[in-house]
Amino acid sequence: MKKKLLTMLMGTALVLGLAACGGNDKDNDNNGTETATSDAGAKIFDQKCSSCHGGDLTGGMGPNLTKVGSKYSKDEILNIIKNGKGQMPANVVSGDDANQVAEWLAAKK
Repeated sequence: MKKKLLTMLMGTALVLGLAACGGNDKDNDNNGTETATSDAGAKIFDQKCSSCHGGDLTGGMGPNLTKVGSKYSKDEILNIIKNGKGQMPANVVSGDDANQVAEWLAAKK
């Protein structure tokens, strides 16, 4: 019984803690669209790209991307995603997903 109660309390604390970390984006001029795009870009990267570039962007089989936005613009990153480069194959991510990942990565400076 104590284990179940402790588990429930820890779960509740985690949910409340995560909700508090989200903050209030209503004050942004973009009405939360940048955050939504950023979140979507991060999620897509995690699903499609992190196996080569690492979940923390530090690289692995693929290069380190922690500061890729300092080297490439969003359009250049999108071009690499679409056409591939070096060992990276073309179109690992495509369409709007590719655009969201490129935008998210371009912000990494």
